[in-house]
Amino acid sequence: MRAMNVRMRDGEINPEVSGHELDLMSAELSSRRTALSFQRTRMSADRTLMSIIRTSLALIGFGFTIFQFFRYLRESAGAAQIVRDSAPRNFGQALVLLGVGMLVLGLWRHIAFMLEVRAERKTFADQGLIPGDDRFPISTTLVVAALLLMIGLVAIVGMVMRAGPFH
Repeated sequence: MRAMNVRMRDGEINPEVSGHELDLMSAELSSRRTALSFQRTRMSADRTLMSIIRTSLALIGFGFTIFQFFRYLRESAGAAQIVRDSAPRNFGQALVLLGVGMLVLGLWRHIAFMLEVRAERKTFADQGLIPGDDRFPISTTLVVAALLLMIGLVAIVGMVMRAGPFH
């Protein structure tokens, strides 16, 4: 059995580490790196969902603002002859629908991707390649996206039905 010089955590060199011990240390480091790569993948998926939320929120907000602004303009400034009744409403509704649709697709893709990552992580944990006790919680970003989706749906229903808390 051969021995190697290995630098320990405290910076000292241990000349008595065997090849078997070195293989065990290497396997442990590899396992930790793999577990951390799953966490990085999860955080990357959250960042992608956050960018979808940001874009959807902008579309929903712009659509609703355009709808409300032109409604206010028609009612208070007497601009009924300048702006048709349906044009700003249709444009605002289209932007809100686009934002809600984008959010639905983003949520669907995020959930599908995270289920794939969780299944792969479970496979790695079952094979003993990564620690199985590592937590993989539900994303706060996912909860916020679901809440924004509900707000967007309420806004679009309020715009179409001309009722609700945002009308």
